[in-house]
Amino acid sequence: MSNDCSLEVAEELQRLHDRIAYLERHNGQLQSALAGIAQRLQEADRYRFLFENMEEGFCIIQFIDGPQGPLSDYVHLMANPAYCRHAGLNGVVGRRLREVIPDEADVWLNYFGTVERTGEPLYFEHELLATGRCLGLAAIRIETSEDHLVAVIFRDVTARKHAENALRTLNEELEERVAQAVAKHQKAEAALQQAQKLEAVGQLTGGLAHDLNNLLGGVLGALELARLRVADEHQQATLPALLDSAHNAAQRAAALIHRLLAFSRQQTLQPCPTNVSELVSGMLELISRTIGPHITLGFCHNEAAWAVRIDPPQLESALLNLCINARDALAAGGRIRITLDNLQIPPQRAEPLDLAPGEYLCLSVEDNGGGMADDVRARAVDPFFTTKPMGQGTGLGLSMVYGFVRQSGGQLQIESTQGQGTRVSLFLPRHHACPDARLPGPEKSVAYRPASAVREIVVVEDVDAMRLVIAETLHDLGHRVKVFGDGPMALAGMEGRPRPDLLISDVGLPGGINGRQLADRLRLSYPGLKVLFVTGYDEHAVLAEGSLDDGMSVLTKPFTLPALATRVSQMLEA
Repeated sequence: MSNDCSLEVAEELQRLHDRIAYLERHNGQLQSALAGIAQRLQEADRYRFLFENMEEGFCIIQFIDGPQGPLSDYVHLMANPAYCRHAGLNGVVGRRLREVIPDEADVWLNYFGTVERTGEPLYFEHELLATGRCLGLAAIRIETSEDHLVAVIFRDVTARKHAENALRTLNEELEERVAQAVAKHQKAEAALQQAQKLEAVGQLTGGLAHDLNNLLGGVLGALELARLRVADEHQQATLPALLDSAHNAAQRAAALIHRLLAFSRQQTLQPCPTNVSELVSGMLELISRTIGPHITLGFCHNEAAWAVRIDPPQLESALLNLCINARDALAAGGRIRITLDNLQIPPQRAEPLDLAPGEYLCLSVEDNGGGMADDVRARAVDPFFTTKPMGQGTGLGLSMVYGFVRQSGGQLQIESTQGQGTRVSLFLPRHHACPDARLPGPEKSVAYRPASAVREIVVVEDVDAMRLVIAETLHDLGHRVKVFGDGPMALAGMEGRPRPDLLISDVGLPGGINGRQLADRLRLSYPGLKVLFVTGYDEHAVLAEGSLDDGMSVLTKPFTLPALATRVSQMLEA
């Protein structure tokens, strides 16, 4: 038994000896393996440090089968902390895509599925709608392809994307603004050219009107006085006819000047709240007689047409002018339709019309004549432009209407198609005050009679003939008259004198004080003094600084003596 035990011990010792020998022989390899393991552990720690601390978001995804079929979903195998920081999604590791963002799953599967199938890297930017982040991504497949692994690295580029979008929008806005600015500049250049043309004509006609109307006023007044003086002289039977001829010629010259002033927008307007529907209705018979029986006249209007603030006689003249133009386009007969309607003009339509957006009354005259060619329509409101034969038109009718409407704060628009007719529309700003109960009519031309009471009247006029005519007319009415040639003379002459009943003054006076300034100065001494301005050329800087005060009125030269007498009587009795 002891021999057997000794044998077993010896064999065990031998095996131990062999193992020690084996370990001694392989100790270098073991040490090397342990060193390799230690190095790999160090590298793993380094990679984990990088993985956890890198700025970019990083994840590895594996495609798996899903409810939509093979490889129709993927699971997040790993994701670093920056993943949440950039994508705004928490706890994605171990979760499927369709759990994390189900509404957007198909979009991201399409992007990364292409990388998984083709092995081609993909670089793209896309917005993660679930968090509102725009991400810049790079994706590559991890070999082998049988594992269906894709690595994704990305960064939040939302701020840059917003900046790019803002810059793009700004560029587009700048391009649009530049285009608008260029268009406005071109429009402004065209308007400037037109304004320069209008200004040149306006200066010509304005200056001409000032001097000629003063002369005409003196001529007309002198002729009327002379006619009154010789009315009973039967031996001078031919004299009244000659005087009438001169009077009529002067009236025609005055009418031409009036039309020139209307075009240059320098006429004296006396606007008031007006019911245009009533005004047009009251003119239909006159218009019908004017255009003739071969033309059908129609009037279509809104029963609740808005009121406007305008000079009624001037509007009547403008409407009659438009109807006469339409009549001339219908030599063989046809139809003229007058339309009146309320319009709300929005900004996009107001700008081409050079109007402020808002409420307007549209008065239009439409015919079914031959229409206008584009070049004719473009020049239709130019002064002295006419398509009528020599001697049949001055070319001022439509120009006068245009100037009057613009001076009244409105606009004129011409729409015309050859072979179909023409429509001329007047856009007049709405006025919210109630219209006057009765439209003002022309001054009644009646033989003047002595005044019921003698009044003190001051006349300030720099033109000798006009001063004489006005003074003589007032003397014939029985009034006492004090005359002056300019403002400083009037101020000096009236100093310390009793209060007059009426001041009659030209607007444009020499001596450094115009008629309005004179009236204001005298009203300081005589509060509430009644003032009648007479003018052959409306100095807008004087009369348009504001509406005329109570007790002030305007009479435009040349005027008839009965018109002067009537206006003076009205003001003294008011």
